[in-house]
Amino acid sequence: MATGNEILARTRLKDFARVKTERVDDAAESVGRIFCPHKLTPIDRSEADFFAIHNCAGFDGFSVNYVAYGGSVAIDPGCLDRFFLLQLPLHGSAAISTAAREVTTGPQHTASLLSPTIPTEMIWRGDCAQLILLLDRKLVEHRAAALGGGAAQTVEFDPAVALTGPLGQALAAKIDHLVTHAEQLGPRREMSAVASAEWRETFLNALLNGQRHSLSAAIDVFNGRAETQPAALKRARAYLETRATEPLDLAELAEIAGTGIRALQLGFRRHFGATVTEMLLDIRLAQLNARLKTARPGERIVDIAFDLGFTHLSRMASAYRAKFGESPKATLHRLS
Repeated sequence: MATGNEILARTRLKDFARVKTERVDDAAESVGRIFCPHKLTPIDRSEADFFAIHNCAGFDGFSVNYVAYGGSVAIDPGCLDRFFLLQLPLHGSAAISTAAREVTTGPQHTASLLSPTIPTEMIWRGDCAQLILLLDRKLVEHRAAALGGGAAQTVEFDPAVALTGPLGQALAAKIDHLVTHAEQLGPRREMSAVASAEWRETFLNALLNGQRHSLSAAIDVFNGRAETQPAALKRARAYLETRATEPLDLAELAEIAGTGIRALQLGFRRHFGATVTEMLLDIRLAQLNARLKTARPGERIVDIAFDLGFTHLSRMASAYRAKFGESPKATLHRLS
């Protein structure tokens, strides 16, 4: 088993130190302020063997963290509420118990993905150290709504991420790259807004398209993946996405697709679960959501909305709120 000095020697994000203590109460309080309030109890060994390290590099809507505990500890956060946690083990192991299932994680074989609405208990064993990606709950729910063609709602993931599979390997590499980039920047230099947005999109799309969750089926249906997608509909959808800012012309769209208007309308309902008009509106709302999250200082919502083909701002705002659960202004200000 590694000693505390060995753990310290391979600590990541050292310049972003937030917690370093040998006191259980201090660790629970300090780590709880960064993540969420939780119960922390040493097990198997005495409190004399305990230590806690938490380093945190925060960005717009997400953070990357290095967390390590000496000995073995029981952690009971209940429901995370505000965020998702992707926990990538570097040393030791962790037993994760959720309402859905139990998962044992460890380096090279399994990571864990905790959802904010599922009660969770954990036991970290063997001087466990993990890299942890925190994603804001609204970011995930908004991206799922954009992908699935519905209103923002609760997203609950399968908590086990296989590190031997393509998704797990890709996520592990991306998180290590992000940590390295943060270490190179250091705590005194900010990541650019463009780079931060690219990282957010990378993780959101990888998780929502690669890991099974409660809205996976809806996303598959809306994107035509639930069954073989006819070439005509594939052409029509691609055309809508590339011309979303232009007025809808059903006759032109049907001609591009190589089918009749009625067949096109029926095909959209069957394969995407939406009308052509609903699909176009959803594409525009998703693009608006993405643009607001990458807006430059001084950009106005009205200008972005007009660029995306919205002509009635009040209708746009109502549709946006219905889909994402907040106003366009709230999204813009939350990530500005």
